[in-house]
Amino acid sequence: MTTPIDATKTAAWARLGQLHDELEVDFRAWFANDERAKNFTFTAGDLYVDLSKSFLTDDIKAALLELADQVNLLERREAMLSGQRINVTENRAVLHTALRREKGEEVLVDRHNVVDDVREVLTRLYAFAEKVRSGEWTGITGKPMKTIVNVGIGGSDLGPVMAYEALKPFVAEGIECRFISNIDPTDVGETLKGLDPETTLVIVASKTFTTLETLTNARQVRSWLLSALEAQGAPTDGAVAKHFVAVSTALDKVEAFGIDPDNAFGFWDWVGGRYSVDSAVGLSLAIAVGKDGFEDFLAGFRTMDRHFAQAPAEENVPLLMGLLNVFYVNFAGAATHAVLPYSQYLHRFPAYLQQLTMESNGKRVRWDGTPVTSATGEVFWGEPGTNGQHAFYQLIHQGTQLIPADFIAFANPTYAFKDGESDQHELFLGNFFGQTKALAFGKTADEVRAEGVAEELVSAKVFPGNKPTASIMAPALTPSVLGQLIALYEHITFVQGIVWGIDSFDQWGVELGKAMAKALTSAVEGDREAIAAQDSSTRGLIEYYLANRK
Repeated sequence: MTTPIDATKTAAWARLGQLHDELEVDFRAWFANDERAKNFTFTAGDLYVDLSKSFLTDDIKAALLELADQVNLLERREAMLSGQRINVTENRAVLHTALRREKGEEVLVDRHNVVDDVREVLTRLYAFAEKVRSGEWTGITGKPMKTIVNVGIGGSDLGPVMAYEALKPFVAEGIECRFISNIDPTDVGETLKGLDPETTLVIVASKTFTTLETLTNARQVRSWLLSALEAQGAPTDGAVAKHFVAVSTALDKVEAFGIDPDNAFGFWDWVGGRYSVDSAVGLSLAIAVGKDGFEDFLAGFRTMDRHFAQAPAEENVPLLMGLLNVFYVNFAGAATHAVLPYSQYLHRFPAYLQQLTMESNGKRVRWDGTPVTSATGEVFWGEPGTNGQHAFYQLIHQGTQLIPADFIAFANPTYAFKDGESDQHELFLGNFFGQTKALAFGKTADEVRAEGVAEELVSAKVFPGNKPTASIMAPALTPSVLGQLIALYEHITFVQGIVWGIDSFDQWGVELGKAMAKALTSAVEGDREAIAAQDSSTRGLIEYYLANRK
């Protein structure tokens, strides 16, 4: 196990501290020089990324790149891409990037080319997806599948549902996907409401086929399917094998559940769940958008991977954005980061990024087990514009907290509606452009007074400005562009983790609560001895539940 370099002990870290202490953000003055937008706008694949309204200056950019060099960030990048075991707490390679490599490429793990394995699974995945899409795959009564129900949790849910919602214009007519993740029985009940069991295909996504929430929900869906088929007078013998498939490598458990192991699609321990949407975990998406759409999706990831691996450091968008986030957290004191897509199709994208970033970098020890030496991670959150403008933008504009924000938009809409003579998409994008401008430049007291505002109201209507944002645009939201966006944030997360010296690819923090929940089962069921063994708060809560459960 290598010892991470302590970033806080480097000359670049000290330099960044000095630069922050001397920093006087004044976007109005900064943009008096017309070169700023040119100097801090970059392209990566189809993405046009404007960082000119960020806190980057030439000196800060140089110091951040020096920091990357001094913590051996580019060496760690090569170690990841080549299959070295950089997930040290689990002794695993980190190769989500191998999921989108092209046939014929080589990435070796223990002298075995994992790209061959990936492509073999994709071939099977596409063949199955086409059977469903064409109607060749039928249920127990011979009817084709119309509704795909994905049962998973964490990365086995957040990725597929986000991508499905984002790519709805590309979904085949007659196919609908629904998603179950929460162990709250409401999720199962509402998701299954109105479905025809004869035309429902269920995907159970669990690598080990032991995930408590997923298997509990899968059993409930299985019970619903068999009961509903029986109620309709349909046969039930063999129905599970016709209506259930799995994303799992535990073939014995899959078979015991009633699923044909030939209809199980695996992935590998070098793929973390939150990095797995482009693996077999994306089976629902592959059915929805087909082989060509899914391959385009993978090509988008690959485009950003190559940019991250090959672009010069001073033009490398994931590298710069990751380093800039470190500056916001460790020097400017930002605790949260907003992601604000101006696309309703991306309404689940901030939730997806919450797991990607916060499960990856929410760590208190470095990869060698020693305590971290700086703040790590930030709370990622957001909602689509313009909804957020009427909810929480007030805090970003005039609140006391520094909240860096990423704005995402697309030049071409799916629906070209007009509001009278006005193009509605242009009205929409006017908000996108206007919000970043307002956050950067604000409104001074003199400007407020010039509008005739009463003096006692002037201070309330002043906008301080100088709020940092990044603007990301693309021609349209396509499968490829979505892949590029996801990979962009994957690599941003990696960059931050390397600077902080943490293992961004384990997630031990999710285990304790799950273990305690399992241990409490007997108490929740009313075992008096188990209840008495709890702390007073937990005991009181369980007693309240038992007294009020009808």
